[in-house]
Amino acid sequence: MITIRKSEDRGHANYGWLDTKYSFSFSGYYDPRHMHFRTLRVINEDKVAGGGGFPEHDHDNMEIITYVLSGSLEHGDSMGNGSVIERGDVQRMSAGSGITHSEFNHSPKTPVKLLQIWLFPETKDIEPSYEQKHFSDDDKRNQLREIVSGSPTDGAMKMHQDATMYASILESGQTVTHTLAPGRFGWLQLISGSLTLNDVVLQAGDAAAVSEESLLTITASDTAEFLLFDLA
Repeated sequence: MITIRKSEDRGHANYGWLDTKYSFSFSGYYDPRHMHFRTLRVINEDKVAGGGGFPEHDHDNMEIITYVLSGSLEHGDSMGNGSVIERGDVQRMSAGSGITHSEFNHSPKTPVKLLQIWLFPETKDIEPSYEQKHFSDDDKRNQLREIVSGSPTDGAMKMHQDATMYASILESGQTVTHTLAPGRFGWLQLISGSLTLNDVVLQAGDAAAVSEESLLTITASDTAEFLLFDLA
């Protein structure tokens, strides 16, 4: 079964410095039908204006992934990490027993666009940790590139949850496939372009929740960037 979450049906908020779309209930947006999907708790599509950002705030017991689409994001945290992440950079934080961090647009003028992703952890109150890695467009082109996983391979980063996040930039007419093991679920988040998931058409911003399916066949109608989550 494939259930579509249309882009225009997502929650939306515009704070001036932040224009954001919520796949799941978050902050002032609440929809009891869309609280989470399996262990996937948050997918926010954020556009942060030049000079804007999130001042220091706390997190605990969450696996947090930041996927930058364009622009540059400046990060600092209570573990002593500080960096500027740009397109292709992916950041993974295990908040565990508790962290404080801040995120700001590194540019005073150019917006930064990103996906903020949270997953519930397998175990609570672990020691917080941080990881960052670059995955170029070529790394993702016409394939499913493993980015973060509970059992990472091929240079992917480690998360503390039985889940795997793949990224892909699929050129027009190209196809990739993914097999979901029995009892596994999928979530596909289309960032840009258009594609067909099995026999279901998705447009930019749409998502698909997948259950009771084994083989996923993904074909780009025009060049499509997307994330695919394999979930327990």
